[in-house]
Amino acid sequence: MTSFLPETAPFNDEQRAWLNGFFAGLTGMQSGDPSTALAIGMTAVGEVDTAQQEKQEEEDFPWHDASLPIVDRMELAEGRPIKRKLMAAMAQLDCGSCGYLCESYSEAIANGDEKNLTLCSPGGKETKQMIKKILAEASEDGTASNGSANGKATNGMPTSGAATNGKAAQWSRQNPFTAKLIESRKLNQEGSAKDTRHVVIDLSGSGLNYQVGDALGIYPSNCGDLAAKLIDAMAADSQVKVTTPAGNDKPLLQALCEDCCLKDPSDELIELLMQRISDDVAKATLQTMLDEGVPDGFDVLDVFEVARGATVTATEVIETLEPLNPRLYSIASSMKQVGNQVHLTVGKVVYEREGRVRKGVASTMLADRIACGETIRVFIQPNHAGFTVPADPQTPMIMVGPGTGIAPFIAFLQERAATQAHGKNWLFFGDQHEAFDFLYEEELKHYQSEGLLTRFDTAFSRDGDVKVYVQDRMRENAAELWQWLCEGGVFYVCGDATRMAKDVDRALQDVIAEQGGLSDEEAAAYLKELTKDGRYHRDVY
Repeated sequence: MTSFLPETAPFNDEQRAWLNGFFAGLTGMQSGDPSTALAIGMTAVGEVDTAQQEKQEEEDFPWHDASLPIVDRMELAEGRPIKRKLMAAMAQLDCGSCGYLCESYSEAIANGDEKNLTLCSPGGKETKQMIKKILAEASEDGTASNGSANGKATNGMPTSGAATNGKAAQWSRQNPFTAKLIESRKLNQEGSAKDTRHVVIDLSGSGLNYQVGDALGIYPSNCGDLAAKLIDAMAADSQVKVTTPAGNDKPLLQALCEDCCLKDPSDELIELLMQRISDDVAKATLQTMLDEGVPDGFDVLDVFEVARGATVTATEVIETLEPLNPRLYSIASSMKQVGNQVHLTVGKVVYEREGRVRKGVASTMLADRIACGETIRVFIQPNHAGFTVPADPQTPMIMVGPGTGIAPFIAFLQERAATQAHGKNWLFFGDQHEAFDFLYEEELKHYQSEGLLTRFDTAFSRDGDVKVYVQDRMRENAAELWQWLCEGGVFYVCGDATRMAKDVDRALQDVIAEQGGLSDEEAAAYLKELTKDGRYHRDVY
């Protein structure tokens, strides 16, 4: 459209478009053609209205709420572009575990830049299944641009935020650095039901730098026993050459250990096995998995046991397996204190289900399967949405980190100590038993005695007749917590998104309502403003 306004005119784009349409209409009137003038003017106004509506829709993400069930989120995204439907399918945590935020990961899938559909680990199988459904529907109507509408992920990886100077520029999520394990020390005392490790990794020679609040990505390997059992179930040769999801040729056993996800069976694997068995009961069980999803805790070996006797080749199976994705861990150290090391706090995951021991792939690798001095592949994943210490060293910090959620706050306190920041620090920590599960007790009590920890409140849930959690300690100290917020304090929470983070969020809202004399709706709005102002941060998973 012709512009009737000079570039220096003090109007924004919407005002400029509307005025140009208005003047175009006047020009039509002067030319003696009122109908043309009206059409031009109305078209211009319509274009502005449409642009404004599209802009409003783009900025309004009503589904971006981790507390909403996925069904409700998808309803809110109904009628939106495919990239927004994909966003609604994500876990809405902006946790960064995928290497993106929810919005950017969705856009990368929709644009075809990201082919791996399994990176949203907090969303789990329901997110993966919904992504596949959205892409399949889009493929049917011709709107999908991603080549993975059948749900089969490739090994496309986003680049991490690795440093872009010196040696560090070459290391990324796509090209991890091979680092040495220095230490994997148990933090829990004898008698604990848990096995939480303090893991130390050497970054010497990498040139990698990280900030407190960042995460370390680790490429794990599967347990060799699990891979061997799967090969037996397939009746395959462990040394037969196969092509991995990344396109490399390896012996089957090595490929299963290093490259393939053995946790989550894909629909393609289930469909393949259904075609190769005659047992109607087993077929019905597999069909239920396709229709309703694989039961919690079911892995690839479980599916083979259901389809016992299925005749398949190693190549056929490998083609149905998802890539083994990296695991991200909150960094528990400040480079200002530990130099070229990176520290993690890792809870070892081991449990029994249906007579078989199940193992967390990365946690048991770090605890049991690699020895000090051996190597692992790592990369730095920068913190998301400002999850780091405040820029102003005088700003008060309130940190809630039960269990392994303590990790980033060990880093925060190390950073505050190293920089001699004078802002107040308040930590809420909780676990099961004080005698067995007081992670980093010596270090934290030292910070308390030195005055770095202004306040330190603990909640050990199994030590009394009534279970007490960090959110209970928050409510007990509501008046002082409100005072810290009024003084400009920044609130952080790290840990389990399913229960703990929701309970903490509810407790914080209750404190704000009670102490601020606000209604529940006003307290919720206050929390949103805290988030918008960069004073409420969540690193949850």
